[in-house]
Amino acid sequence: MKLRVLVVSVFLVAAFVVLTSQTRLGQRLLPVSGTGTLWSGPSAAHTAGLGADELNNIDIYKTAHRAVVNITTVVYRRYWFDVYQAKGIGSGFIIDEAGRILTNAHVIGDSNSIEVTMADQKKYKARLLDRDPVNDLALVQIEPRGKLPYLHLGDSDAIQVGQKVLAIGNPFGLGGTLTTGIVSSIGRTIGGEDGKQLEGMIQTDAAINPGNSGGPLLDSLGNVMGINTAIYTPNGEGGGNVGIGFALPINRAKSMLNDYQQGRHYQPPRLGIVSVFLAGDYAAALDLPGDGGLLIQSVVRDSAAARAGLRGGNEAIRIGNLEITVGGDFIVGIEGQPVDRQDALTLALARKRAGDKLRLTILRNGRTMDVTVILGAAPDERI
Repeated sequence: MKLRVLVVSVFLVAAFVVLTSQTRLGQRLLPVSGTGTLWSGPSAAHTAGLGADELNNIDIYKTAHRAVVNITTVVYRRYWFDVYQAKGIGSGFIIDEAGRILTNAHVIGDSNSIEVTMADQKKYKARLLDRDPVNDLALVQIEPRGKLPYLHLGDSDAIQVGQKVLAIGNPFGLGGTLTTGIVSSIGRTIGGEDGKQLEGMIQTDAAINPGNSGGPLLDSLGNVMGINTAIYTPNGEGGGNVGIGFALPINRAKSMLNDYQQGRHYQPPRLGIVSVFLAGDYAAALDLPGDGGLLIQSVVRDSAAARAGLRGGNEAIRIGNLEITVGGDFIVGIEGQPVDRQDALTLALARKRAGDKLRLTILRNGRTMDVTVILGAAPDERI
């Protein structure tokens, strides 16, 4: 009897060992041979644990990517007796059901042929409606064969450093690519096409690469806050993303769109000054208000600023590591608002057009006065 109990006990222990060795954390070991599967998984299925930020990214992409397009251009040039093609690629986004698309002017260039490819791979011929080379903007049109998705334009004046942004475009021709990041800085000045400067740009660490140009920079609600325009490349070398990209604030495009809607060709306004922002200790060293302002360095001849009597500096000095020209007018207010950032003038001009009036509050020889400028549009004037 004792022997039988011992045998049964040994059998039960052996069975327990075999069963527990085949089960580890809800998974079964695969058989060495036979017809079983070659992989294993959890014994119970679970849905992906997506966080709120991931779900937001997914929702924005699902809604917005259908309105982001791939733009290809071809330029036919004659060289002696031969004709050759120069091809370009970029991005754009639809802004209304009529098929109007915003992009960068440098994406369109001086092309003879513009083709738009939708997210569903439908292709359309496009035509140029309007262009603002100063702000690197272009508006093109396709003739849709059905209802089109489109994006809503946000208010880029309200954008803040640290805010989440999403970029959608066609980097290196890879359509419908989403990257995410934050606003790294605002009010940046960078070199644009043909050596021109682009002021008041949004800096972001969302990955932007060649082919992203002209695509939208979106906020977490899916509103367009900027147009992806440029990337930083060390030592001026070509290449891809290094975490520093730049987008043109979308409010800069609204003036061109409003003029087009009213049947007018958009003329970017020009004041015609070169200035430097001073605040704090630098301003105090020159007996200027420490809250900040724009010290005019020079005034362009025959510009709107010159006609209004604004004055530039007349003596070059060094303050710390800064070399500036002093003696000129110090702009402390624009349209009744204090000047508290470098791109304050750029933001004010974004709401204006050539021929509009701009009211400036300046400090001259210790005296505060208001000056009204009628903005010009001469191509050789600078902001």
